[in-house]
Amino acid sequence: MRLVTYRRGRSAPRVGALVDDIVLDLAALAADRASEQGALRRGRGGFPKTMLALVQGGVDVWNEARQALEHGRAIVGRDGADRLAERRLGAPLARVRLEAPIPRPARNVFCLGRNYKEHAAERGAEASPHPVYFTKVPESVLPPGGKVVHHSVTKELDYEVELTVVIGTAGRDIRREQALEHVFGYTIINDVTARDLQKRHGQWFKGKTLDTFCPMGPVLVTADEIPDPQTLAITLRVNGETRQSSHTSKMIFPVDECISVLSEGFTVLPGDVIATGTPEGVGAATGKFLKVGDKIEAEVEKIGVLANRVVAPPSDGA
Repeated sequence: MRLVTYRRGRSAPRVGALVDDIVLDLAALAADRASEQGALRRGRGGFPKTMLALVQGGVDVWNEARQALEHGRAIVGRDGADRLAERRLGAPLARVRLEAPIPRPARNVFCLGRNYKEHAAERGAEASPHPVYFTKVPESVLPPGGKVVHHSVTKELDYEVELTVVIGTAGRDIRREQALEHVFGYTIINDVTARDLQKRHGQWFKGKTLDTFCPMGPVLVTADEIPDPQTLAITLRVNGETRQSSHTSKMIFPVDECISVLSEGFTVLPGDVIATGTPEGVGAATGKFLKVGDKIEAEVEKIGVLANRVVAPPSDGA
C-alpha cells in the first residue's frame, strides 16, 4: 500500500492511499464500507485521522485500512474514478496537495551518519565499527514540494538522500533477525545539512535540524511491498544533474542492524522515523553546495521522488 497524508483545498490533512493517479480517502471509504454492510464504525472516534494514529493503531487498524483500500478499488472498477470523487471518497492526485507522510513525528527523527563506506571516505573518515546516530527535531519536517530555506547562518547548504524507516510495532533489545518485523513501511528523507555549522559546533545536531531541513515523502510504502530494503537504487538530482547514485545494498549497517542496535536498552515506538544514511556525492565532497532556486529531487526505487526547491530566507519583518 502507498499511503499519503494530503489536503484538498483548505481542508485538514487526511490519510489516503495512492492508486495510480487517484488518492483514496481511507477514512471516508471505511465509513462508506461500514454503512453498506450495516455495521458500526470502529470505536467512538472512527477511522484514524492522522498517519501517526494509523501506524500506532496496530494490526486491527491496519487491516481496516486495507479493507477500505479494497472498497475504494471496487468502486473505481465498478463506477469509475469520477464517481468516487463525486461521492467525496477520493480525488485525482493532481487536485490534492501532499504533506509529509508523518507531518509531525511524535519524537525526534533518528538518523544514521556515514552509513555508506564511500560517503565516509569522501568526508575523510574511516567507516565506523558501530552505527552513528543523531536526530532532527520534528519541527524540521517539510512536505513534498515544500521550500527548503537557505538560512543566512550557512554558506554551505548540502543535500543527502536517505531511505527512511517508519516503525510499526514497539520493541526493545530487538534481535537483528526479527528487526524487519517491527517495520511499518518506508519513505524518503532529504537530510538537508548546513556543513559549516556542522563543523563549527563539533557535532551534527545544530547543522542538521534547522527549520525546513527534513523534507519527507512523497509516500509511505508499507513493508509488504518492500520485503528487502537492501535491494533499492538510491539517487539525488539537483536541477536535473545526478549528484548521488548508489544502492542500499552498500549500507555499512543494513536496516535490520540499524534498528537492532538503536533498540539496545531503548524502546522504539510505533511511528518512530529512522533515516538510514546517505551515499557518496554530497556537496561537501564536490564543492557543489545548494543555491537559492535549486530544485532537489531525492529518489528511492519503489518509493518515488521527493522534490523540493531552495528559497531565500524571508526578509526581516516578513
